[in-house]
Amino acid sequence: MQVLVRDNNVEQALRVLKKKLQREGLFREMKARRAYEKPSEKRNREKAEAVRRSRKLARKQAQRDGLLPAPKKRVPLTRPSRPPA
Repeated sequence: MQVLVRDNNVEQALRVLKKKLQREGLFREMKARRAYEKPSEKRNREKAEAVRRSRKLARKQAQRDGLLPAPKKRVPLTRPSRPPA
């Protein structure tokens, strides 16, 4: 994995690296490897993840087909600006 540092901006490069690692699932895998997971627990977890993925895919497809309403857009909270003192 490679991240380019532009204009000696290491903080931005670190943020980009963390985001890439997050997408790859590295942090999740590190957390899972901290303790032993029994094969039966692993099977159950993987099966639950597969069910979750398939339900999400079906939900997205139903939204595209118009059978379900589209999710509402999140409106970012903005702070009221303070008047100059």
